[in-house]
Amino acid sequence: MRKFLLLALPLVPVALGQTISIEEYEPKSTLRVPEHKLTRAKFPFIDVHNHQREVSPEKLDKLVADMDSLNMQILINSPVSGGSGKWVANMVTAMKGKDPNRFAVMTNIDYNNLEDPNYGTRVATQLEADIKAGAIGLKIWKHLGMMLNDSKGRVKVDDPRFDPVWEMCAKHKIPVLIHTGDPWGLFQPMDKNNERWLELKLRSGRNQSQQTNFTWEQLIEEQHALFARHPKTIFVNAHLGWLGHDLGRLGELLDRLPNVYAEVGAITSELGRQPRAARRFFVKYQDRILFGKDLYSVPEYYTYFRLFETDDDYFDPIRKYHGIWKLYGLDLPDDVLKKVYYKNALRIFPGLSSAGFPE
Repeated sequence: MRKFLLLALPLVPVALGQTISIEEYEPKSTLRVPEHKLTRAKFPFIDVHNHQREVSPEKLDKLVADMDSLNMQILINSPVSGGSGKWVANMVTAMKGKDPNRFAVMTNIDYNNLEDPNYGTRVATQLEADIKAGAIGLKIWKHLGMMLNDSKGRVKVDDPRFDPVWEMCAKHKIPVLIHTGDPWGLFQPMDKNNERWLELKLRSGRNQSQQTNFTWEQLIEEQHALFARHPKTIFVNAHLGWLGHDLGRLGELLDRLPNVYAEVGAITSELGRQPRAARRFFVKYQDRILFGKDLYSVPEYYTYFRLFETDDDYFDPIRKYHGIWKLYGLDLPDDVLKKVYYKNALRIFPGLSSAGFPE
């Protein structure tokens, strides 16, 4: 009979790293390449998409200090919602009183009593009053198309009840900064093929595929139909119209509709993963793109500067859940940078001061 010697082997603990989740995974790159971590824009710029709901003298002092450090010459305050009437008058007084050359204000429209037969005339009249009070643009949030309802259901982006509003904007030549919908991936199933999976995991409220009865395509088609129906109104399509993943389609829209511009807020991750295609797009449509940040954060501007001004490889995005990839700089030519940073905004927004900008 054979005898076997049993050896007592030490217990080996499971490595801690094996227990982390994908949400916790944050690998540090070992790549060694040139880095240019910019904290100030090469040229003065205008932020056309910036949310400042309330301001005080102290907050305005801090804003001016921040703007000076970033080389932001003008901040255009574009409220998400509720900014009209008395709010506009007060905000214009506060911000323009601080420095009439550094600040400007947009207005919103009131969606109350939408089914009133005189709704369109009423809100257009209020819009005209806001323009006379100093508003230089109209901000439309994704509420229109996604959340706004009447007794018949969802109110579409191109609902004709708003036609007097767009016509009033055309009359006074003020642009409409319009945010429609959310990124395409947030409307798709949360499965292994969805590159926005991490965002849906961390921000479950953004899962449009489970909480809406309309599609991303419906929203975008309604928006484009609105642009086409009002060719005399200037529309600035916020967030590149959520077409940063399909620049060919965005280019076709700009080719077809000369009244449409695009704004770059919150889409650095889309542009930074396709630097060659994005650079070609910016060069071709350099007269149709405006700078905007959306949510105000001084350190996040640095990523925009690095994306637009350098040819850096493989650097971190602002938020990893916008896409689990790194960014690459576009290294835009100076003449393109100047148009994106300030020349296009000076051309289409009425009343902005050109003081402080190079030729």
